[in-house]
Amino acid sequence: MAALAWLLIPLFAAVGAAIWGSWAARNRTTGDVAELAGYEKFREAMQKSHSGSDAV
Repeated sequence: MAALAWLLIPLFAAVGAAIWGSWAARNRTTGDVAELAGYEKFREAMQKSHSGSDAV
């Protein structure tokens, strides 16, 4: 029974490593589109010339 326990430890480690590896390699590009659109709006707002008084 002790030998079986020693064989299960590497098995659980391999399963855990496979789960972590698949999680670490997941595709995370879904949020980039919204972030880039917000950044583009920010750039457009910063490039607009200010009207009115000129703050120094």
